Amino acid sequence: MPNLKSQIINLKSQTDNSYPIYFSDSFDALAEKIAPFVKDKICAIVSNPVVWPLYGKEVATAIKNAGGNPVKTLLPDGEEHKNFSELEKLLEKFVENNLNRKSIVVALGGGVVGDLAGYAAASYMRGIPYIQIPTTLLAQVDSSVGGKTGVNLSLGKNLVGAFYQPKLVYINWNTLSTLLAREVRAGYAEVIKYGVISDADLFKLLEKQTAEVFKSFESSSLVVPGILGEIIKRCCKIKTEVVAEDEREHGLRAILNYGHTFAHAIEKLTNYTEFVHGEAVAIGMNAAAVYANKLGMCEADVINRQKMLIESAGLPTQFPKLETEEVIAEFYHDKKATASELKFILPAKIGKVKIIKNPDLAALKETITDCETE
Repeated sequence: MPNLKSQIINLKSQTDNSYPIYFSDSFDALAEKIAPFVKDKICAIVSNPVVWPLYGKEVATAIKNAGGNPVKTLLPDGEEHKNFSELEKLLEKFVENNLNRKSIVVALGGGVVGDLAGYAAASYMRGIPYIQIPTTLLAQVDSSVGGKTGVNLSLGKNLVGAFYQPKLVYINWNTLSTLLAREVRAGYAEVIKYGVISDADLFKLLEKQTAEVFKSFESSSLVVPGILGEIIKRCCKIKTEVVAEDEREHGLRAILNYGHTFAHAIEKLTNYTEFVHGEAVAIGMNAAAVYANKLGMCEADVINRQKMLIESAGLPTQFPKLETEEVIAEFYHDKKATASELKFILPAKIGKVKIIKNPDLAALKETITDCETE
């Protein structure tokens, strides 16, 4: 069993809801870590039909061994299901399974499961505790950490939700061995993001290691490389430091949305069916660097290095063919926008970004056109 004592990050919340993030290559220590939260409680395991057959039984057994009473609730798989309709069904399942104010929700899956289960926990009986057990790379390095929960509206992504911190996060990076290569690549976009916004040394490490990481995922006898576990911990450390300083996104935390303003517009205008989230983020990061260069904020080397790294991970960089005016209109539905003021996170160099308000619209339109698929 791995020595988890040396593999813990504590997220210090401004609302005194601090919690540990455990890292491991198995679920061997899960029962021990969750026992203080699940003993003698009804535990709603929220998952989906893809993840449950792989890890549901193991997590349910861990809950039983910790003294809890697990009940299964499955959500449909896919971003298009992160909506109020599925939220209502989930909350009604909680009632049917007799969850009370002492019960706990366990989110087992990727970002959609974590966001929906977390928001359901924040809403049910005005708030019951929850635990995050992320099984995708994107969820492990990003969405499971920091307490953002929510659902999409027809007019935009993640427009309704709550800041609601989990009791703990348990990351078993070997769950990545059962992911489709596309999902691993999509999660890697968020990994690259952390290097650009905060850690030039991490970016250099990714430039050296990315080819080897994905060679492992193309092997028929897949073993998740240990370096990826270290990269995941490094990304979580960056995020916890940002969240600890700005839990409710009044300022600094916005940098975690690097590439996301473009990405959310792409996802929305393609009906969440053409790109998975990380692919849209990769396109958005490339556009952000091109835009920053047009504004004189960064050198062309930033564009080139970032684009090479994104493409080495097998991710797209070019905008789909969309109406430029429709893309601009979507930017005004972004959570960072206020009234008629747009905000973009743009790179100054590798390892540093800036928050730009009311940027040049002509250059923005030119950027979208220049980044379109030929």
